[in-house]
Amino acid sequence: MERPYLIGEIGINHNGDLSVAKRLLDAVNATGWDCAKFQKRTPELCVPEGARLTPRETPWGTMTYMEYRYRVEFEKEQYDEIDAYCKAKPLDWTASVWDIPSLDFICEYDVPFIKIPSAKLTSKDLLRGAALSGKRVVLSTGMSSLEEIDTAVAILERYGANFTLLHTNSVYPSPPEELNLLVIPFLKLRYGCEVGYSGHEMNLEPSVIAASLGARMIERHITLDHHMWGTDQHASLEVHAMDLLRKRVDSVRTCLGDGIKRVTERERAVREKLR
Repeated sequence: MERPYLIGEIGINHNGDLSVAKRLLDAVNATGWDCAKFQKRTPELCVPEGARLTPRETPWGTMTYMEYRYRVEFEKEQYDEIDAYCKAKPLDWTASVWDIPSLDFICEYDVPFIKIPSAKLTSKDLLRGAALSGKRVVLSTGMSSLEEIDTAVAILERYGANFTLLHTNSVYPSPPEELNLLVIPFLKLRYGCEVGYSGHEMNLEPSVIAASLGARMIERHITLDHHMWGTDQHASLEVHAMDLLRKRVDSVRTCLGDGIKRVTERERAVREKLR
């Protein structure tokens, strides 16, 4: 059994600071994870008009919500530097895209896949654009009905996408009784595709269980410190927890083996003695 592909979701936990982003990239690389992921939005398309002027208290003072969204949004200069920084390690990176211009922007880079977040699962234009990009599509299925997932999968298949579905619960942090991890094999059986898990829980065990249930990708939000400012920091893994999770997922792979019943070499000596 191969180890699941581990994705460190930086998202906007960098708070618009490239030096913080680089430290998180260092953490992904140092702990043996496979990929770092950001979020890309076009604020004028993603922020509802009624919320644009809403005041927001931030570490940089009071500003409108629209100003805040621009404050934490990386643009070409930053992504060019991120791209070069990852290539030098080397380390995979990509981003969740929330709109068509963001999709087009990220597709200019040699990313291994495009992520569509749960919030955009019903965006048919975005799904179609991602499918036509020629890149692998990873789609989170949080807060979505089976009918909505059926429709999204049908679009991806219609336009020839190579895709992975991620089971997730979209509450931050997710309560254990709502994780429903048995949906992982169910999605694999229903759609006949690769299935992974995007976890927002506070601990490590659900992600380890997801690996044992056959999740081929595991995504977790990551942070340098839970006490940093930002809505996603609290439900994110700090660096030491990233290292622990990777080691525990490796242990799952070792313990599960290949499923072929055999007498092991160490058992042979015991068998000769006891039989």
